[in-house]
Amino acid sequence: MLDFIKENIWYLLIIINYILAISAVITVFLKRINPTKTLSYIIVLVFFPFLGLLVYYLFGQEYRKNKIFSRKHILNKSIVKNINKEFEFSKAQVKKVDNYLDDKVKLVKLLYQSDDEPLTLKNKIEILKNGDVKFKHLLSDLKKAEHHIHLEYYIVKDDDIGRQVLSVLCEQAEAGLKVRLIYDDVGSKISTQMKRKLTNSGVKHHPFMPVLFSKFTGKMNYRNHRKIAIIDGKIGYVGGINIADEYLNENDTDRFWRDTHMRIEGEAVKSLQIHFLSTWDFVSDERLAVYKTFFPEVDIENGNVALQIAASGPDTDWANIMEVIFTAIVTASDYIYITTPYFVPNEQIITALQIAAKSGIDVRLIIPKKSDSWIVKHASNSYLGALLKAGVKVYKYNKGFVHAKTMVVDDIFSTVGTSNMDYRSFNINFEINTFIYDKTQSKIIKKHFLEDMENSDAVNYNTYLNRSNFEKLKESYCRLWSPLI
Repeated sequence: MLDFIKENIWYLLIIINYILAISAVITVFLKRINPTKTLSYIIVLVFFPFLGLLVYYLFGQEYRKNKIFSRKHILNKSIVKNINKEFEFSKAQVKKVDNYLDDKVKLVKLLYQSDDEPLTLKNKIEILKNGDVKFKHLLSDLKKAEHHIHLEYYIVKDDDIGRQVLSVLCEQAEAGLKVRLIYDDVGSKISTQMKRKLTNSGVKHHPFMPVLFSKFTGKMNYRNHRKIAIIDGKIGYVGGINIADEYLNENDTDRFWRDTHMRIEGEAVKSLQIHFLSTWDFVSDERLAVYKTFFPEVDIENGNVALQIAASGPDTDWANIMEVIFTAIVTASDYIYITTPYFVPNEQIITALQIAAKSGIDVRLIIPKKSDSWIVKHASNSYLGALLKAGVKVYKYNKGFVHAKTMVVDDIFSTVGTSNMDYRSFNINFEINTFIYDKTQSKIIKKHFLEDMENSDAVNYNTYLNRSNFEKLKESYCRLWSPLI
């Protein structure tokens, strides 16, 4: 028997592989997921023995229905309940913004119905263009902190800017402040020495969903892609800028990094705080006591910007961020300007953009000319033809790498956050966006978009159609993988 196994080991492994593959295919069918994604998994499982099973194991598990973690512990806290009650959705709230929101008021209602995300009215915000501006503000606010500091980032690197930020955290913890740090285990690179320094200084820090061999798991599913900071419960940061030197655009960097972040003072910081505490409850063994000092009253002079904070991920019942973006597109009346570093959209977004453009809406999209992902670059290109044909204007940023994740519609609605315009952000990763209902701030984001257009090359439809067959082949290959990347 042993000799038979040795002689036929590869045949037996192939048989086992296809038994498991058939089981996986049946499971995929029963889930009734997107047909394109279903077909992609079937092709991978059938035509790529062993590798197909690995891909399905890493990327094929659906956790939106089988939640990775529950937020009930934090959300059931009486203080948090009172905060949510304070911002309960009311006709009075909507009336204050309905006079200029028009159809955009649907976005407010949609997000509240999907995830109980309140509309906050007393806020002051600042759009931060690029990393040097963001870190100047962030370091200043961290040094002025008086009670607590909460940071949650996809990438924290132990480089120059990373050490500056982490050193301030250590100093503040040693001074008696409560400092908590969440970093994604795949995205971040923090040395053992720095982790020891954080611990010895009193900084509480935890990785999000640790994995083995993180260098080889860059696309591991269910990563915490959020980039937020909360200082004293009064100041919040959210956007696309991680903590790493490449975001600084110093003279010795290889390429310019174009990104957008935002600084918030006001009621919306309470929503950021609740999301942070929910994640902290998941990553730590600590049953954190929630104090009123986490949610201080903030008196904002001239603060009247209406905001909603939207989180999305396997812990939410709905794809909140994608649904609001989709609704913003289909309710647009004048223009839609989108900037995203990774454009691998689902069918709903593609169709919505096509219909908007064909109905006379000025639809423009900025993506990188040079991407940091070969597969994403060619997968993105494969979607451009359908958009260009419908009249969408596509631009490729050529000054460096555009990493900003922004959208502005009709001078009324805009968003800054962590979510890319791709399947992974919409359905898999943990993301967080700020939705802004304000003309002044939306016009600032529009201004930045138009400035970025000046550093971009317009994609010509005829030139696109005449690209080489080899380019088309690469695009088709990468698009095949697009539901999985």
